Formats: sequence, structure tokens, C-alpha cells
Amino acid sequence: MKKEEMDLLFQETFDHNDYRLFFAPGRINLIGEHTDYNGGHVFPCAITYGTYALVSKRKDNAIRLYSENFPEEGLIEFDLTNLHYDTKHSWANYAKGMINYLKQAGYKIENGLDILIHGNIPNGAGLSSSASIELVIGIALEKLFNLDIERIEIVKIGQQVENNFIGINSGIMDQFAIGMGKKDFGMLLNCQTLACEYAPIQLHQHHIVIMNTNKRRTLADSKYNERKSECEEALEVLKKVTNISFLGELTEGMFENVKNYLPNEIIQRRVQHVVSENSRTLKALRALKANDLHEFGQLMDASHCSLRDDYEVTGKELDTLVETAWNQKGVIGARMTGAGFGGCAIAIVEKEQVEQFIDKVGAIYKEKIGYEATFYVASIGDGARELTEEEDK
Repeated sequence: MKKEEMDLLFQETFDHNDYRLFFAPGRINLIGEHTDYNGGHVFPCAITYGTYALVSKRKDNAIRLYSENFPEEGLIEFDLTNLHYDTKHSWANYAKGMINYLKQAGYKIENGLDILIHGNIPNGAGLSSSASIELVIGIALEKLFNLDIERIEIVKIGQQVENNFIGINSGIMDQFAIGMGKKDFGMLLNCQTLACEYAPIQLHQHHIVIMNTNKRRTLADSKYNERKSECEEALEVLKKVTNISFLGELTEGMFENVKNYLPNEIIQRRVQHVVSENSRTLKALRALKANDLHEFGQLMDASHCSLRDDYEVTGKELDTLVETAWNQKGVIGARMTGAGFGGCAIAIVEKEQVEQFIDKVGAIYKEKIGYEATFYVASIGDGARELTEEEDK
């Protein structure tokens, strides 16, 4: 949707054109999957797909929201004095939660708002459109009301909204990557301490291709909870023989010494994944700092194998995409990203091979799975921000 089209829609919806424009990206996790809730490291980056918010302060208490992505929901309206969760308000609850929690934290938001949302993150692809909405609203409120607030505070409030207002028990990675992202940098995030180290990702000759399985993620939630409880069971056992608080604290050497205490081979493999994947995030940081993209690609491949064989969260669709990608010309590395059982995989592909890559992987996927995958060519972009006139949309 072009700037002129957003202009026109805002004018038609709210009968004025006095707004400021904000953007929050989506995110992908480059490596480090199912390590976050185990107190390990993740390695996300912000991407150039995301959520635009056209926002204007009102003189009364009314808050009016419209999403170009969900026109069937129409104009959603509520009052600044009534910020309770309401199922009828669907997607707007993410915005409502941010306003509510910022006010609860003592920040002065004393006017209503007109808000138009346009997102180009594919729905259900696992690229974190919900956290993108939370952060774009948080940044808009910061700027419009001149709030004296650190960016990390907005990130944490975004996670609180997700956990306590919406009721989804997720970690902080999504909000952190979206709020703190830097163009052409990935970030190694310690999920326990929130210590973050940036690493340059120099993709001069390559693109990141996001491959959406288009599979309905029916298994993801139940299997996610199952894996989480398997890890919790392992942690309770290992706490008796080691001085750890999280599985993410185990080195590969420590794991070899204690793995036989675990009750069965399945639990051993789950922990094997967490330990090896956490190690891969640290190796990834070193590889990127040395500008060794090929080493990084090999770590991506190994990550997928571990998620497939030890953690068992890939499934036929993701495996078909990734294993087909591995066989294509110009591919540096490929892996699933996100919770698994659907959603997306990513590949780093030489620029001149991208078109052929999409054609070939797409054809094989359709032949094997029976329906089409969708492909997006992404760049690594900056985190949530107000857009100036100069920024190209």
C-alpha cells in the first residue's frame, strides 16, 4: 500500500488528514530455536516487512482504530477510560493493551487517538505481526505524548501485553527484536539477562528468502507445550546433579557428563537440541563477526537437523522446503524458523539465483505437499520508529 493510498484511506476513515506515521518491523529468528524459554540465547533480526500506523491525537477521550488488513472488522471504537480486554475488539486489543499498560505504569496519555493500521507481514506466517502492532503503538504513544521512556521499557510492556492482556505465554524475543533491531545487524540476545550483542550481517551478494509453508499451524501450540514440559522435567532432574537454573546454562561438555541421569532417550534428545542450539548461537556470533557467511549457513543447516531429529518440531512441510532449498544452486544455508509444525523457513540465497530458487523450490513443494508455498525476499531493517518524509516506504 503506497503512502498516497494510506493518506486517502485515513482521510476517508477519520475525515481529516493530520497524522504522524510510525513503523514497526516483523522479525525472523536466524538461529536459536526453542532456546528462549530454556534460558539460552536467540539470534533474531528485524526485517523490512512490518506494520505502519498513521496516528493522530484527538481532543476528547475516544480511541478509534481501523485496520486495512481487517476491513470486515470495520471501525473499532472505545474510550480512554475503558481499556479492558474485549473479544469483540479482536486485533485492536493489542493496541488497547499497550495504552492500558503504559497508563498503568504511570505514563500520561490524556487524549484519545485516531489510528489507521496497515501491515504487510503475512498473517499466520510466524513473523510476529502481533508484537509489531504492540511496538508500533508503543512508539507512537511515546512520540505523540512526549513520554520519557526507555526503549527497553516499551519492549517489556509489549511482552506484558502479550502475556497478561492477550494471554499468550511467549518470551521477549519478538518485542526485543522489533524494538531494538538495527539495519544489517543480527542480535545475540541472552533471554535470561536481556544482554544483547549485535553482529553485522553483510548480505551484499545474497538475499534472505522467507518461505511460508501456508500450513495451518494446528499442532504448534500443543507440541510447544509438550516440549516445554519435557524440558522442565529434564531441568528438575539435572538440578539435582548440577548447579544450573536453566537448561541454557549447560555447555556441551557438561551435558555429556550428566545426560545419563535423564529418564529416557527422548528427554535426552530434547536437551541435546537445547544445548547444541544454544552453542550454535554463540558460534554464529563469531562467524558473523569474522564475516564468514558460509560458516553461518552451515550452522543454520545443523540447526534445522537438530530441530527435525532431536526436538522433532519440523514436520513434512518445513522439511520439504528446507531439504529442497539445500539442493539449490547459490544457497548458503536454510532452516525452519519459529515454533515449527507450519509457519516459515528461511534461506540465504545468492541474489542472481533467487528467482530460479523460488521457482524450483515452489514447484517441488507443490508437487510433494499438494498446495503452494509463498516466498518473500526480505532485508534486515531497523527497529520500530517514526517515519520521516525522506524514508522510502
